[in-house]
Amino acid sequence: MKTVKILFTTLAMVLVSSVAFAAEGAGDPVMAAKAYATAIGMGIAAGLCGIGQGMGVKGACEGIARNPEAGGQLSTTLILGLAFIESLAIYALVVNLILLFVV
Repeated sequence: MKTVKILFTTLAMVLVSSVAFAAEGAGDPVMAAKAYATAIGMGIAAGLCGIGQGMGVKGACEGIARNPEAGGQLSTTLILGLAFIESLAIYALVVNLILLFVV
């Protein structure tokens, strides 16, 4: 039931956002398509980066639980890995902004 609720909420937001884009008047349809494309691209990038970060934290927690003495090394490696994953999301944001405003 929760999945159906999330699905319908997402569908409602997508339908309402199209009305918001249409409220600007007879604008450039290419710009509206670029806005949708960049929003979808950033959503996919952020979602996958979130999954990657979750898997990294899960692995670090399991490693610390199995070997508590290695907690310091694992924490350092975890923070470095999370920074790399977060940088991928920032790169995706930069690429999406370039696509939206330059191309």
